[in-house]
Amino acid sequence: MGQTKRDIQALLAGAGIRPLKRYGQHFLIDGNLMRKLVSAAEIQAGDVVLEVGPGTGPLTEELLQSAGHVVAVEIDKGLHAICRDRFGTCDRFTLIHRDILKRKSAVAAEVLDTLREKQKGLNGRIMLVANLPYQVATPLLIDLLLGDTLISPLCFTVQAEVADRLLAEPGTKIYGPISILTQAMADVKKIARVPPEAFWPVPKVDSAMLRLDVQQHDALPTPVRQRLAELVHGCFNHRRKTMRSNLRTLLDVATFQELETNPPSSEWNLSDRPEQITVPQWIALARKLTTP
Repeated sequence: MGQTKRDIQALLAGAGIRPLKRYGQHFLIDGNLMRKLVSAAEIQAGDVVLEVGPGTGPLTEELLQSAGHVVAVEIDKGLHAICRDRFGTCDRFTLIHRDILKRKSAVAAEVLDTLREKQKGLNGRIMLVANLPYQVATPLLIDLLLGDTLISPLCFTVQAEVADRLLAEPGTKIYGPISILTQAMADVKKIARVPPEAFWPVPKVDSAMLRLDVQQHDALPTPVRQRLAELVHGCFNHRRKTMRSNLRTLLDVATFQELETNPPSSEWNLSDRPEQITVPQWIALARKLTTP
């Protein structure tokens, strides 16, 4: 199955449209890699799958073979029309024409409401399987992980640079907020490296396929997740400063003094810089500083 470069070009030409850079449109044309992504998701008959940026629908076609329902979100008017014409009569398919993100940082309520509604009749999981548009990948993933609607697993294609940051270890230059927040919420696994020629138009960078499994048994309560995000972003805004200097600015005097006297754990060192703090240490700090 799948679509070749020629197939996609013919569909776009028939609709009188072309790939738009502002939407980060790079169509995956390697059928083997596409099937590898779907296989890694381990979709079951009762699952509801969120697809962001379905484009001309080759991945959608694969997903509909195994999912209970597919909810596809497409911002491009021309591509929305192509998907509507291809799959509009399928009762296991819902197509939403809009930006997946509201205010460029939060998943649109309409999308989350639709996913939960479809899940009610199927009793399976809600998951993400998508070749993510470059522009939305990072804020989308972070909001899905921090949100209250459980969406897991998350199987997707992103720029290799983003994938490397999601997997980064403490003490490295690329370790930062997205590394910490992702690893605090989920187990991250690389599925495959994807070369530029697997896409059309050909991007200037490599890509990668990842699977994120959200941790449910040790899930962080909403207040802790929110506190963690605040601390991580606040400290990494001044990543060359020590944690002592950063936290003295971020916390009130009494809270900071209590933290100096009673650190979250014996492993904590306020003289370390943010990139030296491990994910478990960040979680311990967020828990300690979250009001019960």
